[in-house]
Amino acid sequence: MPVITKQFVLDMKGSNEVINITKKISTALSKLKIDNGIITIFVKHTTASVMIFEDESGLHSDTNMIWKTLVPEDEKWKHNILNSGEDNAHSHLRAQIQGQSLSVPFLDRKLTLGTWQQIVIIDFDTTPRKRDIIVQIVGE
Repeated sequence: MPVITKQFVLDMKGSNEVINITKKISTALSKLKIDNGIITIFVKHTTASVMIFEDESGLHSDTNMIWKTLVPEDEKWKHNILNSGEDNAHSHLRAQIQGQSLSVPFLDRKLTLGTWQQIVIIDFDTTPRKRDIIVQIVGE
């Protein structure tokens, strides 16, 4: 089975910014000579995550609210105390819960996502950063 690996970079603002990458992934998949398999999306950072999401404004607000409730921004987190000047412990903790990788099966070069499912990158950090995304396709 062939394995194809692609990479791209996103400029993100932090503060729970969500960027929808579904079209980018679907376009890349449609150009390959692999019809069926699994695609894995991996974000190479400890303060960002990849997830399946219904990309609509109400859920953007709800997602911000749930993350702020579950893992509040707090200067008393040990990471912030032990690393003078750091203010992003909550960003690391949120990303630990959400995770840095996602696998989706595909058939006939199309993602098998449900009607409202979209693939997004969420940036939990406190400052803008470039985010490296790795996409690995395995199939036949």
